[in-house]
Amino acid sequence: MFDLQNIKTIGRYQILKKIGQGSVGAVYLGKDPYIERQVAIKVYRLPNDTGPEEIEAYKKSFFVEAQSAGRLMHPNIVTIYDADQQQDFCYITMEYIDGSTLEKFCKPDNLLPIERVLKIIFNVCKGLEYAHQNEVIHRDIKPSNIILSLSGQVKITDFSIAYIKRGHSTLVKGLFGSPSYMSPEQVKEEFITERNDLFSLGSVLYELLVGKKAFEGENEYSIMFKIVNDDPPPILELKPELPKTFGDILSKALAKNPSQRYQCSMDFAYDLRLALRSLKEAPKETHDSELLSYIQDLPFFNNFAESQINEILSASNLVKVEKDKTIIQEGEIDDSFYILISGQVLVQTGTEEVAVLEKGQCFGEMAYLTGEARSATIITKEECIFLKFSSTLLNGLSEAIQLLFFKNFTQTIIKRLSKGTTTKT
Repeated sequence: MFDLQNIKTIGRYQILKKIGQGSVGAVYLGKDPYIERQVAIKVYRLPNDTGPEEIEAYKKSFFVEAQSAGRLMHPNIVTIYDADQQQDFCYITMEYIDGSTLEKFCKPDNLLPIERVLKIIFNVCKGLEYAHQNEVIHRDIKPSNIILSLSGQVKITDFSIAYIKRGHSTLVKGLFGSPSYMSPEQVKEEFITERNDLFSLGSVLYELLVGKKAFEGENEYSIMFKIVNDDPPPILELKPELPKTFGDILSKALAKNPSQRYQCSMDFAYDLRLALRSLKEAPKETHDSELLSYIQDLPFFNNFAESQINEILSASNLVKVEKDKTIIQEGEIDDSFYILISGQVLVQTGTEEVAVLEKGQCFGEMAYLTGEARSATIITKEECIFLKFSSTLLNGLSEAIQLLFFKNFTQTIIKRLSKGTTTKT
């Protein structure tokens, strides 16, 4: 068993306690004394029975995680802080998440609510989309590599066998990954793309919904054979109360041919959002005609056709918020934007109140358009109702609707500039 024995510090980090154990390494809870924050420290002992070349190969393999995840800064990916070598072991320090992995929620007697499962996988999609945009393929998505914090945050961790597509690749040759969650192309050691991670995520979704793995077998070889040759038991046979769309989503995510799978994480995320809506469809439909009529009268939607507004309602969230609640926080990174259906909101930069927005106005559109951090805080002055959108949802709408949104965003920005309002939320 790996143990640091009497070592009390690693680099500048104080060791508090062991929180994870492996055959050749361990994870410790540590503390950065300068920044006064807790960190997780992943430690790997270098072999002492091999030559210098083999040791360098081991070090290179270990630091794959630092090189891949270290370039990624996203709310749904565990942040890497530091990596180094001390004596005969290497270490990586990273963000400490107080919570647990999804493993314990894969048991039939401890399943999460379906709505919660969809939201978790949706957030994993967002993290994977960011990683893939930065040309990092995780290659080991599984329940134990997805952390759910006590506050409900979802974090992808363990990029130790990740593949960096551009530049000097740190790809380790051979068959790597966890057999139950490998894609067919990964099992066959073929060229992999981002769609490899989406197959693995489909396997995780399947397991979270029914409490059993999509591909089971007596040993690793039988599992891998099934991944390549067999389909998993249909989800609707195991859980017939699920809407039909769940079967469609998993069939696409777990397609043997990568070209028949979701082509990017946000495609997957969009269908998850539709599935989430299907769980709530019945109680919402009684209000659709009234809501449609009401929204048509809002200035922002004057140039939208009724059919287009119907499409928008099917892909947005209607949110009610109490008085004096913060909707957007200055400095946060989020691609959501809002259209105010009723009520008023206050716009603040720092402690200064700069504007009041009313029914029919939008906010948050600048962060959506630019991808930059929020430059203002939005607080409700009274009980408000909003339509909330994200880039994922908007990108899933028809091109004509997207063009109308951008046109209206432009007009909104021009009007604010002409009035001398510098609000950019």
